[in-house]
Amino acid sequence: MPKSQIPVLKKNRPKRNTSRKIVFILLFLFVALLAVLFFRSSMSRISEIEITGNVYTSTSELLEKSGLKVGEQFFGTSSSEIIEQLKTDKAISNVTVDKQFPGTIHIKVEEYPTVAYELAADGALKAILASGTSLIVPPNIGVAVEKPILTQWKTDDPLKAKLSEVLATIPNELTTDISEIIPNPTPSFPDQIRIYTKSQFEVITTVSMLPDKVEYLNQVIETERPGKITMLEADTYVPFIADNPEDDVEPGASP
Repeated sequence: MPKSQIPVLKKNRPKRNTSRKIVFILLFLFVALLAVLFFRSSMSRISEIEITGNVYTSTSELLEKSGLKVGEQFFGTSSSEIIEQLKTDKAISNVTVDKQFPGTIHIKVEEYPTVAYELAADGALKAILASGTSLIVPPNIGVAVEKPILTQWKTDDPLKAKLSEVLATIPNELTTDISEIIPNPTPSFPDQIRIYTKSQFEVITTVSMLPDKVEYLNQVIETERPGKITMLEADTYVPFIADNPEDDVEPGASP
């Protein structure tokens, strides 16, 4: 009699935890709904933009450069992007951005220091910054009287930008007597300049030599009468009025 085969019992498969999946899906949909509602609400948008520290650059100009607008998404632009955009302005040396949720962005800019002034063709006074850029001085801003005036310089003269950089490296106390700086190039010294001082000295030097020569200039100004000072490869001083030997002769004495 043939043996009957006993069927193999199937292993019981664990039932999937469908309830956990449903909870996860519902939670995901809830978070997505909250995100949509948040980004459509006023809380996710810029409500105030504050810019401080600017003197010569207008707030409206900086606001335009930043790319920010009230009402736009608060998280739409990073602080690093704002800083990068504002630093394209040649007047700006440093920028810090503080984003305060909800909706407020504080921007603090630092402009390059003023190293000199010049008169525009229309007579307006312009400040020359250490970066070499020239900006109109607002009427409500005081003028630093210890800064020199640059005259007879072309707007696009690269030597003016170099001079601005050099003046920024010289301590203020060494340039307070300088009243005017004029370009005076020669074939031997293409960057030669002529300087006039408040103490009535005329100085010939170059932009590249000025940082090393300015101390000598101040020594002569403090100890000598007004005259012409040449500070090139060699330093010379000649008074405008030569010494008169007769001034040293006592009255009634024979010369």
